[in-house]
Amino acid sequence: MRKEIRAEKKSYGVETLQRLSEPIIERLLADKLVKMARTVLLYASLPDEVDTNVALLRLQNDGKRILLPAVIGDGVMELREVRNTESLRKGVLGINEPEGPAFTDFDSIDVAVVPGMAFDRQGNRLGRGKGYYDRLLPLLKRTWKIGLCFDFQIKDSVPTCNHDVCMDEIIG
Repeated sequence: MRKEIRAEKKSYGVETLQRLSEPIIERLLADKLVKMARTVLLYASLPDEVDTNVALLRLQNDGKRILLPAVIGDGVMELREVRNTESLRKGVLGINEPEGPAFTDFDSIDVAVVPGMAFDRQGNRLGRGKGYYDRLLPLLKRTWKIGLCFDFQIKDSVPTCNHDVCMDEIIG
């Protein structure tokens, strides 16, 4: 399934995927729980993911605390607060990451916006296969989890394991 989705993303091209991201981000920003949230965990998008750059800026302008993951080891990431977008640096995977101390007050995170290779209508998520979010999501017990993807990434079902954490909502 990952191979199929990678091929489909490639067939669209980066420019088209960025254009397809715009209405998805508008739906995310219009979401009632996102609007009410004080602290939002976002992700810094890869070129083949829903582009979150506009969301980051708009959520920050709305006065929300924004967290982004930072890779600190193989399959391991920590969360850090985005103080300003100028302080973001490319991490080991080439993804923008904030500098600073680890954010560990997981119960204060109102909404987590989560990428994935595929999601199903039951909220199951198929990641890229490295387990980064598999390790993080169980820590977010009180957090509303939103899977963010293109519509072609929403499948009837995706493979799951016992330890997988379901999304509360999918926006695609």
